Amino acid sequence: MTEFTPVASLVGGMLIGLSAVLMMLLEGRIAGISGIASRLFPPYGDGGLAGRLAFVAGLVAAPFVVAATGAPVMQTVSSNLALMVAAGLLVGFGSVWGSGCTSGHGVCGLARLSRRSFVATGVFMATGFATVFVMRHLIGG
Repeated sequence: MTEFTPVASLVGGMLIGLSAVLMMLLEGRIAGISGIASRLFPPYGDGGLAGRLAFVAGLVAAPFVVAATGAPVMQTVSSNLALMVAAGLLVGFGSVWGSGCTSGHGVCGLARLSRRSFVATGVFMATGFATVFVMRHLIGG
């Protein structure tokens, strides 16, 4: 069962929103992780590689920073390599097919009242609900 953490969730949501606003304000870009990650590889179309590397490094470093404060970091990752590869490919395919990921559409797109983002976020959520239902109630994982 997932723990109820309203304060941590509120603070985390506020930090995500603040980072999205700052990125739009300072860089003029949407804080979509799939777009940032895809522009880490050549060809580089602008001089923003250092900023993209810093953004991704922050994503990787965040759990270690939290752990250093003494707060527990509870994250589980499946040990089933085939399942992880399939999941990664499906997420990658979905973010390319949907022209963005949950951060770009769900955080930034909804805030801009983008119709396409409302549809994409609805599809993301429905797929997530269906996946949890299948995994917990049909497969038993």
